This record gives sequence, C-alpha cells and structure tokens, in this order.
Amino acid sequence: MSSNTKRPLVLVIIDGWGTSADAAGNAIAAAHTPNYDEIRSSFAWTTLASAGEELGLGPEAAGNAELGHMNIGAGRVVRSVYSTIRESVRTGEFFQNGVLCKAFSDAKARGSNIHLVGMISDAEVHSSMDSLYALLRKAKRLEIENVFVHGILDGRDVPPRTADIYVEALEIKLADIGVGRIATLCGRFYAMDSSENWERTARAFTMMALAEGERAQDPVSAVRSSFLRGISDEFIAPIVIESEPGVPMTTVSHGDLVVFFNHRADTMRQLVRSLAVPDHGLVMAAAKPNIEAVCLTEYDKAFGLPVAFEQQAEPNGLAAVFTERGISNYRISETDRFSHVTKILNCGFDGGGQLEKHIEVASGDSAIREAEPEMRSFKIADKVLRGIEGDNGGVFVVNFPAPGLLAETGSLERTIEAIRYVDTCLGGVVEKVKAADGIAVITSSHGNCESMLDERGEPNRFATANRVPFHIVDPRTGVAPLRPDGSLRDVAPTILAMLGIEKPAEMTGSDLRLT
Repeated sequence: MSSNTKRPLVLVIIDGWGTSADAAGNAIAAAHTPNYDEIRSSFAWTTLASAGEELGLGPEAAGNAELGHMNIGAGRVVRSVYSTIRESVRTGEFFQNGVLCKAFSDAKARGSNIHLVGMISDAEVHSSMDSLYALLRKAKRLEIENVFVHGILDGRDVPPRTADIYVEALEIKLADIGVGRIATLCGRFYAMDSSENWERTARAFTMMALAEGERAQDPVSAVRSSFLRGISDEFIAPIVIESEPGVPMTTVSHGDLVVFFNHRADTMRQLVRSLAVPDHGLVMAAAKPNIEAVCLTEYDKAFGLPVAFEQQAEPNGLAAVFTERGISNYRISETDRFSHVTKILNCGFDGGGQLEKHIEVASGDSAIREAEPEMRSFKIADKVLRGIEGDNGGVFVVNFPAPGLLAETGSLERTIEAIRYVDTCLGGVVEKVKAADGIAVITSSHGNCESMLDERGEPNRFATANRVPFHIVDPRTGVAPLRPDGSLRDVAPTILAMLGIEKPAEMTGSDLRLT
C-alpha cells in the first residue's frame, strides 16, 4: 500500500478496552458485542503490552490513556514527564531545579506568600503527593514560612469518600516537614474541569483569590461535613479554611508565588489560565491578582509561564511522518479526550498545518456521565463515516473514550452499556471502511473495563489490564498472523508499513505483521 493510495486507513482507539481471561467483573465479556466478536473471528488480531516498563513506567505501574496515546503516536517507549519528576525527587535533583530555585528565592526576597495548588491524591494520574512534599521541603530548606496548600479533592482515580483520609494525612505530613498550612479545599469537578465549563473554574478561582466559599477552621471536619450532606470528594464545593473565626487563612494576592504541581495538563489548563494568565475574560481584571506562577509541567505553551519540567518532544512520530509525506489525517474524538488524539498523540509535534484536520465533538456534562453511558460515541462514528465519504484516501485517528471513562465511575452496569454502544459504532465504522476497500486498525490506549471487581467481588475501578487487543481489519489479508509479543509502540510502525512508508530511525517499535 503506497502513500498515495486511495484506500482509507482508520485507526480506532477505544479507551479502557483491555484483555482478561477472567469473566468476573469483566464488562467486555458481559456485554453483547456482535460486531467486535465478528472482527475477532474474521480478521487478524493479537494483544499489546500497555502497562509497566513497556510503557515507560515502573515494573508494576498501570497504564493510562495519556501515556498510551503517546506511545501509539511516537512509535517508541515514551518517558513521561512524571517519570522525570519522580526520578528527580528520588535523586534530589528536584531541589536544584533552576526554575523552582529562582521562583522560591525571588518569593523569599519579596517576602511573598507561596501557594501550592494541585490534587491531593496518591493515584498519580494527575498529581503526586511526593511532588507536593518535595515543594514543601524546598520551602523549609529556604526557611520560607508562609506556604499554603490549595488542595483539589479526587474521588475518581481513588475510591470516593476518602478525601478526609488524604487531607488528614496531609496535615500530619505538614507538621512533620514543619512548614505549610491548608488554605482551601474543593473537588476536582470545580478546579479541574477540562470541558470549558468556566462557571465551575470561576468557583475555584474566587475561592483562592477572594476567599469565597464555605468557611471552616478544621479541614478534615469540613470534608466529613460534606460527606454527611451526601456530597462525595470530587463534587465538594469550595471550602475556605479560617485562621480564626471570620478570618481566611490566606488569599492568593498581588505579588504572591503560585506553584501548580499537577503533572497532567488537560485538567489543569483552565484553572491556570483563570488565575495566572493575564487578560482572560473569565473574571474582572480588578479581581485578578498579579502573581508570579510556575507550572510543574507545561499546561499550555501559549500561556508563556515558567515550566519546571518540560516534556521532551519525540521527533519523527506518526504526526511528523504524515506531514512529511503530505498525508491528510483526521483526528476525531469528543472534548473529554480530544487532546489525546491531537497534542498528546503528536508528542510535541505541532507542524501538521492543514494536513492535520481536527474534528471535535462537544462532550456532555461529566457530572451526569452515568446517565449517558454512550457519551458522544454515535456522533464520533458519524463524523468518521462522513469523513471517509469526503476523503477516501485519508488516514483517520479516532478515539472512543466512553468505555474507559464509564469504568472510572465504578458502575459495571453502565460500563457494559457503554461497551454495547461503542460496539454498534465500531460495526458501522468497519462496514464503511470495508465498503471503501480500506483498512481499520483497532486497539486501546489502556484497559480498565475488563477487571471491575476485586477478588472479594467488590467494585474495583482502578485495575488496568497489562495488555490490550490489536486488530487489523483488511479483507485483502483476512486472518494473516500477527506477532504475539508487541506493545503500543508497535502501532505506528505497523501503520506506516501498511502505508508503504519506512519507519523513522527514532521509532523503536516494529511491524506487527508476520507476512
């Protein structure tokens, strides 16, 4: 297949679709999936490693959607920026980081408060407690006293109704390190929205800058009070901690230093923009403090903010090859995961120009995700069908996020529904590809739908499969064998080989086809 072919090639990435021989808690096995079953029985397939060292993580570390898409797009094992941060904390290099050293020293010279903003969770999907503790130790070493933590509560990547435990553990750690006080708390629903729901972001902004929110003097009691009212971690409304009755512990004010310590960009971007980027219309200019800000990782290059740990670009990934060869490629998903098939899959490459066409479907309200288990799957599928009709020689990179995101809610029933809906969409896409004499490549960024119950039969939202499926739907080759020892880094080289393009030297993955 040459690069000027008229055969469309569609890469379908279904989040959460892992493999498991165990039927207990396996939403994929429990769902009625006639289209997927037909694909599996009629065409070539294998499984790919999607976790641990094969993904650039620790030996036992679970995979995730972000790093999965990066490995797919880069064609090699990608070292995540979080891995770099974690290693720097371990070796002590974190404390010599130039950006952080300058920011802390300047704040001390000005006599400014330091505010540490990020998620209080040990899931390590969006943040790490070790990063927060390292920042606190750095302040202690410099004898900076006025350090305040603005904690974002999880409840999605860790079990719900555990925020009080994390806050209590943080208070113990603050006392142990000898610096830092909790100033505000609120759920990620407000502080980490990534779907342009600016009214939620505004609540988090006014909490930190204007001390607007429920007042409390004891952080742990305040969280437990929310639990008693039926409000779980991620939906806890802004809480302002008082140093004494009627007096907020602090506010983010002119001249202060704010360090955002989450290491994942998409869910931190709106809050950072609202608080630290000038001239954004979310709030009145008079209400927005003139602060110094540091981002632990880069949330958006356009912000122009200092970044302590840069994600290294991966040269000559899939996106760069498409551009070099003049191949039109379409990126299709819904808002909740759109960055995964664009910025994240591109691994730092942003030169696609008009060849890289973005088709974003607006997501619904994440707060009622269980009520809409299909999410926007049918609209995504429709965009693919229309796209193939308009360009039957293009490459389409399509993401269906519903199964993975529904599995994160912990609802086995709703996850099964999501899988059934996506199976219907998958059937429609594959039939369209076959009718156009094209090729469909089907895989997943990570797994979590296949193991939703633990050994006691209790809900387990956080298990992730070590391997995910990989299918090539091509009537011309049928069930031709594929390698059994592959990983996500092999997806890009396989696609390039099917397009008749030699993979770049930087890609360490290889063609999964044996013939």
